[in-house]
Amino acid sequence: MTSLVTVDIGGTHARFAMAEIAADGAITLGEPATLHTKDHASFQTAWEDFAQQQGGSLPEAVAIAVAGPVGGDVIRFTNNPWIIRPALIPEKLGATRYTVVNDFGAVGHAVARAAPEHFVHLAGPDEPLPATGTISVVGPGTGLGAAHIWRDGADYRVQATEGGHIDFAPLDSIEDALLARLRQRHRRVSVERVVSGPGIVDIYEALAAMEGRAIQPLDDRTLWQLGTSGEDSLAAAAVDRFCLSLGAVAGDIALAQGASGVVIAGGLGLRIRDTLLKSGFASRFRAKGRFEGLMAGLPVKLITHPQPGLFGAAAAFASEHLK
Repeated sequence: MTSLVTVDIGGTHARFAMAEIAADGAITLGEPATLHTKDHASFQTAWEDFAQQQGGSLPEAVAIAVAGPVGGDVIRFTNNPWIIRPALIPEKLGATRYTVVNDFGAVGHAVARAAPEHFVHLAGPDEPLPATGTISVVGPGTGLGAAHIWRDGADYRVQATEGGHIDFAPLDSIEDALLARLRQRHRRVSVERVVSGPGIVDIYEALAAMEGRAIQPLDDRTLWQLGTSGEDSLAAAAVDRFCLSLGAVAGDIALAQGASGVVIAGGLGLRIRDTLLKSGFASRFRAKGRFEGLMAGLPVKLITHPQPGLFGAAAAFASEHLK
């Protein structure tokens, strides 16, 4: 049994948990602790805060998922002022073994290791994800994450990508209007501009402009609440349009990666899962012309694990240190 601390750091929150990895690779997470990054001067002081919550001492092993690029001498965050120097982790944290992984790479590890009960069926044949081949992972949230997993039975490899920054491709006149609106502000419009939590604002405003409606500016949180509850018909139409675009993008990424299965991840996907099931997501996922039959044969799942970042970081540690 290996004990470690697993950490998932974003722009606003840093989540910590104790984890145990059994000899057979099974991962057990303790109760997560969520700290606000703005309340701590550095990752080290947040670590010390968590250590106090755990009675003053922590294991000498840590897995860290970070919202940003990894691999350099210094890890910087887009939306918080912390930095991490991996080479100083043993000295600063007292951890003799450590793993640092991109946050969506951690989600990929979670997808590879999560139990079947942590997936909900969305589209395609209602069967488990294949044990071999490539699994595409697409995660709408503040941005749009993308990764792929290649696995051959018990073995697997995770590759985080920047697939959320491929070009947005309209499929009808409404999306043509949405693209034209976004092009007024962005020379190049990526799918992340549409298929992300904040993207609902531009979708809503584009639909309002098409109808000649005067609207009050609303933030994305309000629009998601109004749209998923059905309180506002225009917001509901924007949510449905989002689901269509998510289906199209997930299908594009699956085609590009030669996937044999697809997983939708991210906090937003989990929050709107009931809406996704009733939407046109599945039809747009399949709508790939000559490859519609191929796409219809791919199982598409939604991961429902409550802490995929923490779980996936621990899984990444196991892959690096416990083989």
